[in-house]
Amino acid sequence: MIEIEYVVKDHKGTERLRTTDKKAADAYDKALENADRLARLLRHDKVLPELSDSDLEELTIYLARNAKNVERALKGKEPELGQGEQESATADNVARLKAAN
Repeated sequence: MIEIEYVVKDHKGTERLRTTDKKAADAYDKALENADRLARLLRHDKVLPELSDSDLEELTIYLARNAKNVERALKGKEPELGQGEQESATADNVARLKAAN
């Protein structure tokens, strides 16, 4: 039996996701890239300057993974609760990994 496993690493090389689902790996990789852009924007504009790097990373990953609901909220619409990160995070074939401290 052949099994293909996808490993997603952040820009620092830390393993963040291990899955057999290519679609989930691509989506998480895109979320990490978007989170990195958000973090650079927030740091550049000195938003929450006292926020630790790990907390900023957690916040921006959350925002990136829930982009549709963030966009709805910014447009003055109610977010669709129950959609987004929570469903994808509980998929049987996805194992989320904590970033090394």
